Amino acid sequence: MASTNGYLGVTPPISTNESSAKEKEVTATLMEELRRQGIFESEEESKTREIVLGRLAALIKKFVRQVSLSRGLSETAANAAGGKIYTFGSYRLGVHGPGTDIDTLCVAPRHVTREDFFNVLEGMLRGMEGVTEVSSVPEAYVPIITTEISGIPIDLLFAQLALPSIPEDLDLQDDNLLRNLDDRCVRSLNGSRVINEILRLVPNVDVFRDALRCIKLWAQRRAIYSNVNGFLGGVAWAMLVARVCQLYPNAVAGAIVSRFFVIMHKWSWPQPVLLKPIEDGPLQVRVWNPKLYPQDRAHRMPIITPAYPSMCATHNVMASTQQIMKEEFQRGCTIVDQVMNGEAEWSALFVKHDFFQRYRFYLQVTTSSRNLEMQNKWSGTVESKIRHLVMRLEFVDALKLAHPFTKGVEKVYYCVSEEEAQVVARGEVPDAVAQRKQEDIADNKGAITMYTTSFFIGLSIKPKEAGSTGPRRLDISYPLAEFLKMVKMWEKYDESAMNIAVRHIKHTMLPEHVFEPGEREAAARPKKRSRGAKDSPAPAAKRSRTESDSKSRPTSAASPMRATTSSTLLSQTNTASARPTSTTLDDLPHTSAQAADPLAVTASA
Repeated sequence: MASTNGYLGVTPPISTNESSAKEKEVTATLMEELRRQGIFESEEESKTREIVLGRLAALIKKFVRQVSLSRGLSETAANAAGGKIYTFGSYRLGVHGPGTDIDTLCVAPRHVTREDFFNVLEGMLRGMEGVTEVSSVPEAYVPIITTEISGIPIDLLFAQLALPSIPEDLDLQDDNLLRNLDDRCVRSLNGSRVINEILRLVPNVDVFRDALRCIKLWAQRRAIYSNVNGFLGGVAWAMLVARVCQLYPNAVAGAIVSRFFVIMHKWSWPQPVLLKPIEDGPLQVRVWNPKLYPQDRAHRMPIITPAYPSMCATHNVMASTQQIMKEEFQRGCTIVDQVMNGEAEWSALFVKHDFFQRYRFYLQVTTSSRNLEMQNKWSGTVESKIRHLVMRLEFVDALKLAHPFTKGVEKVYYCVSEEEAQVVARGEVPDAVAQRKQEDIADNKGAITMYTTSFFIGLSIKPKEAGSTGPRRLDISYPLAEFLKMVKMWEKYDESAMNIAVRHIKHTMLPEHVFEPGEREAAARPKKRSRGAKDSPAPAAKRSRTESDSKSRPTSAASPMRATTSSTLLSQTNTASARPTSTTLDDLPHTSAQAADPLAVTASA
């Protein structure tokens, strides 16, 4: 699908030259590394996916037929009503890996409603053979049912079209299909329409897929793959790679990856990334336009979807997350340059992030419930609000950056008493509870299972100004109070069953289960540090203690460089309102020639 000028995209290609022998060689080594990384699914899993999709397609037709009959349609009309599924996301792009979900859209005729989708289809899914879990979020921005069929996770959206029946050859790219649809249906359709358009706008689909697999793996390993937390989601990363493919239409995957980092590192944000000119359409709907809408002008890294109506896929990006991504682009640029020069291996690009070793201080937001289904919905609601907490933290004077981790860390605790369950609900987990296993409570009828999800935000503190003396104060009470007020405004919030606790902690107090085996010990090894070092792990003398030691070890009066610290509870539900707390913490790493920089953290809610 070339433009009228004979090229894909909004500008001419930078180069139409074929890739060099060296670029083809590094592409071969890239594909070998991707295979070593295990990102390709097996043939058996691929066949299972096809079978599952076939079963789901049959179920959708059965669902539409059943609802059609309940609406008084004849047998003939009910059978002809159709109902169809479309895939989108990584599966439709052809870059999915083992265990990844399939994004799926259910399209139904006008007499089948969204209420039918959640009331009727959800029940049919629960009765389907091989289904192990079903969960729905009807009130979501894009309403969704999540399920797992024969071990394959499925995310299922719904769109009700203004048609009496759904033909087998229906083309969703027809803009006229959007007429008379509500916003949620338009958003649901947009996922499939955008992916189809991306695939039409790249010069070589195979090269695009290979390069995108690399970038997806890199973004996931570096913990910058999450739309909900203010980074980029799968569609945004795909559009960035697609744009680079347009600029180098005859390059191989290795060359595309190399140029990707160079271009993204130097990109002049907020200059938008476009795969084609923004188009008008048949609807009276808002299309991304920074000249018209102040909200669109505020987008920091606009990446614009190519299907009508064009939207910004990156409206969640914040100052902190943009800075983190810019640093990762620079890191990637350096490594890939070394790879191209034969000075490094591709594996260096995919080294795991250092989020839990990177900062001195963290906020830990922990949600908990005694029911798994309730916890999934509660934690999902809180996760969707974490970015609002980050945005408020960015206005705190003493903070340079607030870095949200890209996913919640789940943990199940087995409590033998109500008192233990209340302690876990407050975000405090005694060692005895942390180490207890499910079999340990098998014979205890009064045992309580607590499902928890913790979200972490790394806090980067501004360096102390030259000549300043005395402790500095970091007051985060207002951002926390506003955040807690926001999450508790959820219409399904139940104070008696849903808990949330927020704590500010030092890196030594991070829970053991956020680390892989050996990670914590490796981070504790001594390193040479300059006087200006910051936002890095403490030296071994500060990090070699075990988690239990860090909770109980007293401060030595003979050691002026070790400031008192505790995992102070900032706010919790189901308890009396928390009092303001002020804990003196030292901000900068210590060296033998450096005194502690005390930081008074004040937080209340």
